[in-house]
Amino acid sequence: MFNMAEESKLIVAVRIRGRVNVRGTINDTLDRLHLKRVSNCVIIKPSPSYNGMLKKCSNYIAYGEIDEPTMKKLFSKYLNIKDPKPEDMEITKIKEKLPFRLHPPRHGYKSTKLGFNQGGSLGYQGSEINKLIGRMI
Repeated sequence: MFNMAEESKLIVAVRIRGRVNVRGTINDTLDRLHLKRVSNCVIIKPSPSYNGMLKKCSNYIAYGEIDEPTMKKLFSKYLNIKDPKPEDMEITKIKEKLPFRLHPPRHGYKSTKLGFNQGGSLGYQGSEINKLIGRMI
């Protein structure tokens, strides 16, 4: 059920900035994504509506494609599944357990005010998000 082609379609989002001085529409969007606190993490299947939500909140979150080793680490740590099987990684079962509450990253964020392309931690990171999540587990 969970192979490499399907895995590349899953997106992970981590909230980096807090709730103070956030516009109401962005705050509502973050609530719909279940990212209510800093260091919360969700795994979603991309769709046009989710992509729009991620772009709207990109100044407050980091997101990108999650790989299989990082997903196994998340499941073994936060879902108490020692050896995750493919049936444990179905997106419907994952949604019941969301959000994951991660630790702040070891050695900190690069910057919480700059985008990823400008040397910060915000916005779309592609596969580099796995390094950030690895430091947060």
